[in-house]
Amino acid sequence: MTRQRAFLGHLYMALFLIYLMVPLLIMAGAAFNDSKLPTVAPWKGFTWRWFEALFADERMWTSFLNSILVALAVVALAVPIGTAAAIVINSVSGRIRATLYGFMVAPILAPGLVIGISTVLFWNSLGDVVGAHGVLPFSPGLHLSTLGQVSFISAYVMLLVLARLQSFDPGLEEAALDLGASHAQVLRRVLLPHLYPAIGAGAAIAFFQSIENFNVTLFTRGTMDTLTVYVFSQVRSGITPTINALALLLMLFTVVCAVIYETRRRRRAAIEAAREAEARRAEAAAL
Repeated sequence: MTRQRAFLGHLYMALFLIYLMVPLLIMAGAAFNDSKLPTVAPWKGFTWRWFEALFADERMWTSFLNSILVALAVVALAVPIGTAAAIVINSVSGRIRATLYGFMVAPILAPGLVIGISTVLFWNSLGDVVGAHGVLPFSPGLHLSTLGQVSFISAYVMLLVLARLQSFDPGLEEAALDLGASHAQVLRRVLLPHLYPAIGAGAAIAFFQSIENFNVTLFTRGTMDTLTVYVFSQVRSGITPTINALALLLMLFTVVCAVIYETRRRRRAAIEAAREAEARRAEAAAL
């Protein structure tokens, strides 16, 4: 029975990997096929021309740069907002906690279409009130895309930091305060170091959520393009394998980042394990 379960488990994993990898392999192969259609069949020969066309596409690079700038701005805003919200929610209880939590989580449940349109309408109405309709920052543009994305991406950061706070010992704060530390020093030297892993994860999620966002950006971007909007326009006008080349480069970039992160994580874990082992040996020698 145990062998049968193990076999079924291995079979499921194999089928899952095949289901996951086959579309990616087909996509990657189409980037090298000398065909005007993004497909691997029929195979018309190996070529680099789709990568050459991609690198020569100035609109794509402008869109990519816009996406990076928006993502960095989203991280700069969403991480402090989400972290502060998590700390505040964790410090209260009862109805106030439930209300604040619901207020922060609500944007996640709203469709991106609603958030995008609401952001544009709000800032247009605010511009009418102050007599600056159609003038920055009240007109559509990448700044509104940033604000619209922050409204729901900060909730993801809040959830990560709030989960991390559940493992924090309040006695550490009390001990630091009893020793004469100010609340600002406790926050900076006790609480935030404990939250750094969650804050880092939240920043990564905020960055990639912003990069891949489409619905909010489409309605708030004005005349500017981001990478997702550019890809959408290419699909509407008729796609070529340059899309496959772009997807392959993004996939390789993600894999490289994942490998670097995992390598550094394992190296840190090995160093910590070595330190703990050395401490145990020293303690045993002292006894």
